[in-house]
Amino acid sequence: MSMVKAHVSTHELVAGRYRPLDVLHRETNRTCWYGEDVSAERPCLLTEIGLPADTDEDASQRTAVGVVRMSKTMRVLAPGRIAPVVDAVAQEGSLWTVSEPVDGVLLGELLAQQGTFDHVRAARIGLELLEVLEAAHGEGITHGELSPGQVFVRSQGPVVVTGFGLAGATLAPRVSAPSYASPEQARDERIGPAADLWALGAILYTMVEGRPPFRDRDRPAATLKGVDRLPLRAPVRAGPLTQTVQGLLRKSSQERLTRASVRAALLRVVSEDPDGIPPEEPRSRPGALHGVAPGRSSRLLVAGTALAVVAVAATVLTVTNALPGTDSTTTGEAPAPSASASVSVSAPTTTTSPSPSATAPGSRTDESASPTATPTPTPTRTTAPTAGTGLPPGYSVYHSPEGFSIALPKGWKPLGTQRQEDLAYRVTFGASGDPRTLAITFSKAVGTDPVAVWRDDVEPDLKDHPGFERLGDIRATTYQGHKAADMQWIEQVDGTRVRTFGRGFLIGDGRGYSLRWTTPAADWSDAANQKALDTFLSTLRVPSN
Repeated sequence: MSMVKAHVSTHELVAGRYRPLDVLHRETNRTCWYGEDVSAERPCLLTEIGLPADTDEDASQRTAVGVVRMSKTMRVLAPGRIAPVVDAVAQEGSLWTVSEPVDGVLLGELLAQQGTFDHVRAARIGLELLEVLEAAHGEGITHGELSPGQVFVRSQGPVVVTGFGLAGATLAPRVSAPSYASPEQARDERIGPAADLWALGAILYTMVEGRPPFRDRDRPAATLKGVDRLPLRAPVRAGPLTQTVQGLLRKSSQERLTRASVRAALLRVVSEDPDGIPPEEPRSRPGALHGVAPGRSSRLLVAGTALAVVAVAATVLTVTNALPGTDSTTTGEAPAPSASASVSVSAPTTTTSPSPSATAPGSRTDESASPTATPTPTPTRTTAPTAGTGLPPGYSVYHSPEGFSIALPKGWKPLGTQRQEDLAYRVTFGASGDPRTLAITFSKAVGTDPVAVWRDDVEPDLKDHPGFERLGDIRATTYQGHKAADMQWIEQVDGTRVRTFGRGFLIGDGRGYSLRWTTPAADWSDAANQKALDTFLSTLRVPSN
């Protein structure tokens, strides 16, 4: 198998509209460019991938269509973690993909500049990559082309992955970066999730050792032969990551570590970091329990099962299950009123009578209302300038009195805050006339298993809501090194189908946060809504104590 390495002048246009300007990173058979869409007059990322010489025009076009389709699928499965592919073109022996710009640096370039990473930083990046792979593998999707050139590292927020949809698109075992191919790919065998775990191991190896486990040779076929037949060069700088790297780089796919084992091992490395969080990743980390589901009644993962047998449980569950979190188009037990309206929250079976609580459009908390939940005055909004912050146009940073911060679209503000003493609170955000809502919730009693909170505390009640349907599995994951879980669902509110993504994460000592993003289901995939979700997930910062 030979590859065509196409070269393009910066004066030439790809498909008559895309101009490559500056090379960001090169790998075997793959070059990433900073470019511009001259028709739309906006910047873009261009990736040139050399296709096998025997790839016919029809196969090239099918590959291009498949890459765009897979990008759309992965953006739903892993919001904020995928670089959206807006176009793909087969031209003169190369596949060109066109993506929206990513505010980050390719991992391959960082390694070229810095040589190696310390164990904790490598483990954090590994956890974020594993999270994306778990979302894909849960739906039967294998990346198959993962390498440092497919991973953008951002100064704020989790990594962003590119390259989904290339695996199996041609007859080549691996289209780009063959030194990160798994042995089964090198043998041109059918691949599955284990091939991605091998690539994850190879990336971890490269981050700590400063070189890939198998070097690139003159020809891709020679590199693949080395991957298949040569023994692994024992890592010498991997330290606490040594067993994880070696367990992922086992030649037999059946003998490799499982995702759960890898997650546990990487979390150990992060949690045992004696120096805490590096400066570029402050302890006020982005987060909220995984999942952005549609629905006002989206229960906050604030109420953990550990509180179920405690008297305070009713209080906390109310704050986390009855707090408004969406507007009239969001999910909930009942239609959400306007931002200025109020509604009585139903109380659980207790001896304490409920008090009215002001509601704002948005998701309600999981359990029945708390006995004494009362609204608090809307906090004052402060903004930070957008210039130089890397935020999308029109977004500014909101700093809440509760200590968290997040970037919000222009015109958005807190619609209401509900709290239960110092145990839990929920802040709902929105804008007049906008059917979408965002809710941030905190609890001191969220339990120890974020999946169980969604499954045992949230979903049972959601099943009573009209048209409720969970989308996919509740996924255990990690978020910036925290245990987390995602859940997405659809329900009917006032005759409108709404969709919610919820992400919950634990910060230790039984404390946790959740983020819920709700939109009309028909508008879920709109570029503006996906951009909003990406921005929320990458800019949320919470206090660590």
